[in-house]
Amino acid sequence: MHHISITQPGGPEVLLVQESPRPQPNAHEVLIRVHAAGVNRPDVLLRQGKYRGSGDVAGLVPGLEVAGIVEQCGTTVQRWQPGDAVCALLTAGGYAEYAVVDARHCLPVPEGWTMTEAASLPETAFTVWHNVFQRGALQPGETLLVHGGSSGIGITAIQLAHALGSRVAATAGSAEKCAALGPLGADIVINYKEADFEQVLAEEGVDVVLDMIGGEYTPKNLRLLRPDGRLVFINAMQGGLAEFNALDVMTRRLTITGSTLRPRSAEFKAALAAAVEQHVWPLLAAGKFRPVIYKTFPLSEAAAAHKLMESSAHIGKLVLEVVSGKQ
Repeated sequence: MHHISITQPGGPEVLLVQESPRPQPNAHEVLIRVHAAGVNRPDVLLRQGKYRGSGDVAGLVPGLEVAGIVEQCGTTVQRWQPGDAVCALLTAGGYAEYAVVDARHCLPVPEGWTMTEAASLPETAFTVWHNVFQRGALQPGETLLVHGGSSGIGITAIQLAHALGSRVAATAGSAEKCAALGPLGADIVINYKEADFEQVLAEEGVDVVLDMIGGEYTPKNLRLLRPDGRLVFINAMQGGLAEFNALDVMTRRLTITGSTLRPRSAEFKAALAAAVEQHVWPLLAAGKFRPVIYKTFPLSEAAAAHKLMESSAHIGKLVLEVVSGKQ
């Protein structure tokens, strides 16, 4: 099969098409003939050698989410059969014509969704459900602030929070991006290049913040939180260090938390997949969540997809389309 390898840590140019034997599933795994693979910010960090705990990335196949057809099942797999259409969360290996994955980390392709659309779901849906609704404990009627609202994570968080009855504020960096977020369910949209989000939201405050920025955003986020509010980190693009008033955290009973998904155990991801299927998949079936695909690329142009990801010019998801045997 053909796949994309990280030949060495570096820029997008280190992503090269290579050939390897088709992988074989272990007893608890399925082999998926990949139709499409989502491109995510952690893929970029992995390629750069900056993803904490990733070790030596040379030779690694990136890709955290795919959609495709089950080709082969391991001996203990019961739910899936060859021919089933699934999307799946992977630790790596998605940028390829075939991928193996723990069968418990697969979900059915939502009815009416294309493979390209389905490939945009697992990494963002799993991340948002865990961080916003499990760790952040967002409740109907509460207000969520989403930074990076036009990212794949952002559009997912906005839509899910809105669908489940929460008020949503979001930040983005251009008029075009801001205009796209209202129709997705954002009640307040702030162009952070033109206005200070803390000043805009200071009067009403928020209950949960989903932050991928860190740095100077951290004390602002904390000041915006209402009593018993929760700040949830999923990245720190401006850096992990920040100064804040610990006494204020104590007085207002604030919670500071965060997580990364890729290093978590197979058992954790299986439980999370079950929760996502229970709570998120019905919203997809009801049409309360729609895919936002900004651009697709053939597998061979993974480097171009990474360049666009790093530019942050996109609104929504970037997806590699894979046609087995033709890349």
